Amino acid sequence: MLELRNVSFAVDGDEGEKEIVRNLNMTVEDGKFVVITGPNGGGKSTLAKLIAGIETPSEGQIFLDGQDITDLGITQRANLGIGYAFQQPVKFKGIRVYDLLRIASGQTINIKEACGYLSEVGLCAKDYIEREVNASLSGGELKRIEIATVLARKTRLSVFDEPEAGIDLWSFQNLVRIFEKMQTETRDSSILVISHQERILNIADEIIVLSGGRIERQGTRDEVLPKILGTDAAVDACARLNGQGVS
Repeated sequence: MLELRNVSFAVDGDEGEKEIVRNLNMTVEDGKFVVITGPNGGGKSTLAKLIAGIETPSEGQIFLDGQDITDLGITQRANLGIGYAFQQPVKFKGIRVYDLLRIASGQTINIKEACGYLSEVGLCAKDYIEREVNASLSGGELKRIEIATVLARKTRLSVFDEPEAGIDLWSFQNLVRIFEKMQTETRDSSILVISHQERILNIADEIIVLSGGRIERQGTRDEVLPKILGTDAAVDACARLNGQGVS
């Protein structure tokens, strides 16, 4: 379980200190698929970086399974089971997809095992296993390879910062299917996604709306999504359209 207690984060600006995250308290229970949404500039990506250890809170504490990880860096948190996927996946010239999956797993895995992770994210393993993780890959391909590394890591908590950024519609539809599969297989681990996309919000167990660095709303999908979309009728209409395969 992830727990944030009174977490704040501020940066120095031209007009003095600017608070990005303000006295935030939240919990991500084991086995849950949680989506954080809200207006641009609301602190969502900063919150994801605070959880991953890329940034350190100005105030407050962060706990994973009861352990205080506030002062731990990204590598230490990764070793404890926190995985982080960037908005724009990192490219690694000279590193093969197989190498990346092997490093992510933290153990010796063979080609067959690595190919299994690629298959889980809808990539034909024989076409990708020896490819370099470089600019020759599309945004959608890089995104799915990055998710495969998270799967290989077998994380306790997987954090995805706007995974839909920079990918085409076809890749996005496959991304949603991957999240749906991860959700059905989630038991002891949890998934936290920063996203504006309705189709991702629609599969969340819980939605958190972040605005001005504070939690504006929090609850189950059925409790929060109607307020985001405007009315219960709007939600029902969207559900009918999704059921008919319209996106």
